[in-house]
Amino acid sequence: MILIGESINIMSRTIGPAMKERNPKPIQQLAKAQVEAGIDYLDINIGPARKAGDELMKWIVNVVQEVTDKLLSLDTTNPVAMEAGLKVHKGRALINSISLQPDRLEQGLPLVTKYNAEMVGLLWGKEGMPRDANERGMLVADLLHRTGEMGIPSEDIWVDPIVSPVSVEINQVKACLEFMSMLGEIVPGCKSTLGLSNISNGTPRHLRPYLNRTYMIMLMKYGLYSAIVDAFDSELVKIARGEMPEIVDLVHRVMDGEKPDLSSLSQKEVEYVKTVRVLTGESLYSHSWLEI
Repeated sequence: MILIGESINIMSRTIGPAMKERNPKPIQQLAKAQVEAGIDYLDINIGPARKAGDELMKWIVNVVQEVTDKLLSLDTTNPVAMEAGLKVHKGRALINSISLQPDRLEQGLPLVTKYNAEMVGLLWGKEGMPRDANERGMLVADLLHRTGEMGIPSEDIWVDPIVSPVSVEINQVKACLEFMSMLGEIVPGCKSTLGLSNISNGTPRHLRPYLNRTYMIMLMKYGLYSAIVDAFDSELVKIARGEMPEIVDLVHRVMDGEKPDLSSLSQKEVEYVKTVRVLTGESLYSHSWLEI
């Protein structure tokens, strides 16, 4: 599974100021640390970057490429800044992301073809967030129609179904899973990716890894190709690299309806089982779900 490091983000308390001050050291240190942790791509998120976004994206892409040859996921809603980054990127960049809003499609798809990039297709339409799996299916069909007109092959499209926090809306959590179970049949050949940490937004910091890891395993059941993740969650990286098959098997069996006797499980196994139950809606989410 392909892992994309999420940490080089303008919202970070350390990286945001470094971007604004054009201070390369913290950014390069973080890039190298994520690579050492086992990341495949690095996400470079400069946000909307309305002021001098092109200069910032060009600068930061060059800064990161000085210390690693990992491919980059370029993340901004500013098309001018996106193109500035694509111009200096070495190898095939990943454009993160192009939604189904008409202006985003018109500005983004030509960049995919012009720079031979891959793209994240964000399933956010004219009316905003899709309500369920079926709306996601309609949006991905629309996306593939538009990309097909541009000659962009399915293999270059990484579909992002949009992950929502479990603490806010369990139906969206379930809809994302349902859609992923259908994706291979709807658009064979497409890849998939998502912002994994969104699932745990609003959860106390020490509990977030439980949700992130478990939801990733649940999505892996349906062929999840990649995820944008916290590179420094070593257990999550081990799971993605196939080093914890017993836990993956347990999660998938619980998804299929198995109800193991918790008293027969290890503490770690109990944590995963309880978290699956929360993420499937069998148990209500609360900050104390592991203690119940």
